[in-house]
Amino acid sequence: MEFADKIKSFIREDGFFNPSLPVFITRSPGRLDLMGGNDDYTGGLVFESTIREATYAAAQIREDSLIVLKNQTASEAGWQGDVTIQYSDLTDDPTLRDFSNSSPAIRWTAYVLGTLYYLRKKYPDQTQDGIQIYMESTVPLNRGVSSSAAIEVSVMKAAAAAFGIKLDGTELALACQWVENVIAESACGIMDQIAVVAGKEGYILPLVCQPCLPEPLIKLPQDLQIWGIDSGVSHQVSGIEYEAARAAAFMGYKIICDWEQIPVTADDRSDIERYTDPTWDGYLANLSASLFHEKYEPILPVKMSSIEYLAQHEFHVDPYTPLKEGVNYHILANTRYAVEENYRVQLFSELSRGASLSPTKRAFTLMGELMYQSHYAYTECGLGAKATDFIVNLFRKEGTSNGIYGAKITGGGAGGTVAILAEKSASEVIHRVFEAYAQSGMGDPYLFEGSSDGADTFGILKING
Repeated sequence: MEFADKIKSFIREDGFFNPSLPVFITRSPGRLDLMGGNDDYTGGLVFESTIREATYAAAQIREDSLIVLKNQTASEAGWQGDVTIQYSDLTDDPTLRDFSNSSPAIRWTAYVLGTLYYLRKKYPDQTQDGIQIYMESTVPLNRGVSSSAAIEVSVMKAAAAAFGIKLDGTELALACQWVENVIAESACGIMDQIAVVAGKEGYILPLVCQPCLPEPLIKLPQDLQIWGIDSGVSHQVSGIEYEAARAAAFMGYKIICDWEQIPVTADDRSDIERYTDPTWDGYLANLSASLFHEKYEPILPVKMSSIEYLAQHEFHVDPYTPLKEGVNYHILANTRYAVEENYRVQLFSELSRGASLSPTKRAFTLMGELMYQSHYAYTECGLGAKATDFIVNLFRKEGTSNGIYGAKITGGGAGGTVAILAEKSASEVIHRVFEAYAQSGMGDPYLFEGSSDGADTFGILKING
């Protein structure tokens, strides 16, 4: 493995690692959101696939109390890649946020120092030593393929191993989601973290986000492959489009609960702040599509300002998307999306399970149709983008006769990457569309081909000095 060889050379020649102490290496891939996207935070089912691109981390205990970070990818991007800080300086949430926000050049440290801060809070007796971590990544940044989750998971897993802490599976994913929500102040759901933890090469991971219930992996049918095309248009889950869409869904949920006189209260069962209720447990996904259309769709406003909403409904039930003045929230579209997308993904999941055992073109075509429906629902939520629409339309024109079944924008939308479901034999078509988009001048694209194992399957590689 090239990364392990590089770490061995660091031990011998570079001097970054102490040759007398072990180094722990982890790997976490990025992910493609095949279906589900923005229904993770409303408790929906999501369908995730890993990509070949990944983040590597190597961690080693220090004999002092320093945190020493070396991020090769950050340095290559023009940021400050070398950071040193006293572990004892990570005293509380605001202090850590202030440090990482003090300069754009060290903004990336929120995802790394946040994981170390979490470990110190959770395992104080086992994290008294300092630590040094080397990182590098091939996951493109801000393209909707979970570059932040990849670095959180790889660093958290490597650092935990160095401290002698076993951390994997759902526990690891939830810990990393806490870092992203609380320290990085990015309002993500759980799907990114669990996908890069529990994914496997050649498989799709279904996950019910209540809060994190992975279902058995589904083998991708032999004739099919998943591709991704990064549009070159940056996407950020801390962007106003994503935050407004997410906030609007929670506003719709609260309006429905108030209309039904169902009490909504803070949920104290998790480190991730959220609200709950006795009927749907705080998740819009638990509301059936038929009941929503029959009973609740007529009572929801198309748009509403934060002032109007708070005057009528007292408080906002998502701690991670504060309501902002001057924003008109698309409540009806985003609430409807949360309910309908969960229904679409459930259908997609059952079609996938059947197709993995008995593949048919009818099943593939229906799966693709659900992807197209999901894509255009993003536009209703205010999360569409001209570049990703252009890519999806190119694939739709190619059609099933050329082996293309479906395409959709991924993750938080508003740019980023398009996922494509197609026959393996359609590789030439994929590359033709890629070139057509590249020549359009709308963005500088990147092609994702193939998958790889998640962090838990990769495991921990220990190198003795």
